[in-house]
Amino acid sequence: MKQYSNVVDGNLVESTESWPVHNPATTELIGHAPVSTADQVNAAVAAAKAAQPAWAAKSDAERVEILMKLLETFSENKQYLAEWIVKEQGKPMAGPGAMFEMDAVLGWTQVPLSLEVPVEVVFEDETRRDELHRRPFGVVGAITPWNWPLMIAIWAIIPALRMGNTVVLKPSEYTTLGTLEMVRLMNEVLPPGVLNTVSGDGIVGKTLVEHKDVDKIMFTGSQATAQKIIESSSGNMARLTLECGGNDAAIMLPDADPSAMAEGLFWRAFINMGQTCACAKRLYVHEDQYEETIGVLKGLADAMPMGNGMDEGIVLGPIQNEMQFNKVNDLVEDAKSNGARIVTGGEPLDQPGYFYPITLVADIEDGARLVDEEQFGPVLPIIKYSNVEDAIASANRLDVGLGGSVWSTDIEAAASVASRMEAGTVWVNSHGTIHPMVPFGGVKTSGYGLEFGVEGLKAVSQPQVISINKPQG
Repeated sequence: MKQYSNVVDGNLVESTESWPVHNPATTELIGHAPVSTADQVNAAVAAAKAAQPAWAAKSDAERVEILMKLLETFSENKQYLAEWIVKEQGKPMAGPGAMFEMDAVLGWTQVPLSLEVPVEVVFEDETRRDELHRRPFGVVGAITPWNWPLMIAIWAIIPALRMGNTVVLKPSEYTTLGTLEMVRLMNEVLPPGVLNTVSGDGIVGKTLVEHKDVDKIMFTGSQATAQKIIESSSGNMARLTLECGGNDAAIMLPDADPSAMAEGLFWRAFINMGQTCACAKRLYVHEDQYEETIGVLKGLADAMPMGNGMDEGIVLGPIQNEMQFNKVNDLVEDAKSNGARIVTGGEPLDQPGYFYPITLVADIEDGARLVDEEQFGPVLPIIKYSNVEDAIASANRLDVGLGGSVWSTDIEAAASVASRMEAGTVWVNSHGTIHPMVPFGGVKTSGYGLEFGVEGLKAVSQPQVISINKPQG
């Protein structure tokens, strides 16, 4: 079985150590991922540092012209890379799955390259003119997760390169191969050293993060790992953008229409089998609509085909890895043992792979582990409330704040409630519908810093003020 390679300075770099990668739907061995040594991490950072001055010296238009060529690369290899996503991550080819992720790769490449980041004149009078320019940091170390492996890698890569940085990327050890293949293809377009990869576990990530020549770190993943990154980067004082997930609350107001909103709610909770940072993970429903909402969601859950994502008609795949599978099962078992009602699902499927059915859990309250802990899987606790003020308090009671949503037929009322939710983004009658033009980031322990849009480009560049003293006649 093939062992895949990292890319350093435009060249494929083999490793003496590797680990097997299996398809989460079939348990089939699909390849071996390389483990980067400390010397290889150092070489990747050195290559990025050496390439950065020439890359930054190009005009913005020149960099954009080169990066726009990646759109053709992604389009030509869309099917190939989507198949890697299915085989390695598990999301199906159809529905909001692997081809959907590849469409996002295209979109999050094109949009950041279309935006303008003009020089800002922050002050001017007859004696002086002060301009705010944006300059690259230098070398960006990016650590990306396993849930949307190619899309989130692009979120880090394209803005960083656009602004004149070079990048060393470490993909998740759970979804390494598809990302390495994407970067290999990108290096057919990019100058050597501009985009490099290293791979392995947290030891490799720590080596990258604490490297003295890494100037900026971009991370999407768990809060626990983010805290380790903060500690490890203290020596080099690298700037940080951290997206640490959340436990997003969705509130259905008393006037909401469960039948009309059910499909939107379903997919906003269960896209990618609930393995998405900003999807609905706690649903608060008014007592008058409680059973109706549960009924319509159950009808959808029971009708959705689950299986190997390469099979036609499948829209739900497996949980990506055994660790997450066990966590989801443990949280459901805890809910059961404490008297919660399993509306549908609730038991692992008896077949190969990490398959767990869509599970709706009712008659559960704040304080239950399934409510208070981010499940990051195909399970939704549905909590009854009688007073909207109580629902808002429940939504805000945890120490996370990535996203949230309010569902109602009264947009103004929903927006008013949304403004009181403690989250980086709150959607009305939707959830998790991110857009490459719209800034995105969390509050509280969900991280700090912004991605997407002009604010995302600013986040991968540092300000420089040029103050011009005007000659006086």
